[in-house]
Amino acid sequence: MSGLKARCLASALNEWRCLLLGAIAIAALTVGFSYRAQAHSLDEIDTMLEGDEKYFQTIDKPAPEFTLRTANGRVVRTADLRGKVVVLHFIYTSCPDVCPLHAEKIAEVQKMVNGTPMRGQVSFVTITTDPARDTPDVLRSYGQTHGLDPVNWLFLTTTADQPEDATRRLAEAFGHKFTLTDDGYQMHGTVTHVIDKEGRWRANFHGPNFAAVNLVTFVNALTNNVERPHHEPETGWWAKIKGMF
Repeated sequence: MSGLKARCLASALNEWRCLLLGAIAIAALTVGFSYRAQAHSLDEIDTMLEGDEKYFQTIDKPAPEFTLRTANGRVVRTADLRGKVVVLHFIYTSCPDVCPLHAEKIAEVQKMVNGTPMRGQVSFVTITTDPARDTPDVLRSYGQTHGLDPVNWLFLTTTADQPEDATRRLAEAFGHKFTLTDDGYQMHGTVTHVIDKEGRWRANFHGPNFAAVNLVTFVNALTNNVERPHHEPETGWWAKIKGMF
């Protein structure tokens, strides 16, 4: 075998090995998340994350309702997201520091999710708190700049008939403020909200320093329906025994 043919064969083998290792890594990630979700109730996962993730806050109440629109003018309502787990956060694009870091953290989480079968079960939603300056062109380019995949990501702004502060008031409904300053910036915290398939707000991850794998683990628990839905009654022999007392 000539030296050129040998080098070509070695290169092809290395490429094949890389593809195989990538497939194995994705499969292992999927199995690992599924095992953790199926082996524990959501309460147990909450307890685990509260011990492992200092930026995690468990919540259980209906998520605030909203009607907003995409850069292309499509109206998106909270009800349109039912049936999927939603990872939602607020930013404004001229923010010079924490907002870009937050967007890139969400992109990291999205990349992990989209490498698994969860991809079709999770929606990532970014909402601007500066609709006057975040024009459709700005909204379109933001995701590409920060590595967000449009396949399951939405960047939302106000509709034409809503006041300019509508999304800032929505952020307040989610428990934090974006306060305008004299120099045109906004003082704000950084929170990632997780909403389940039924529209219940289930958790916050505070700041940009949480471990992405912890958020993905929590999202996976919700996609796997590890807890009984609120409206479903208990069945089986244990329910019958409890009904006797």
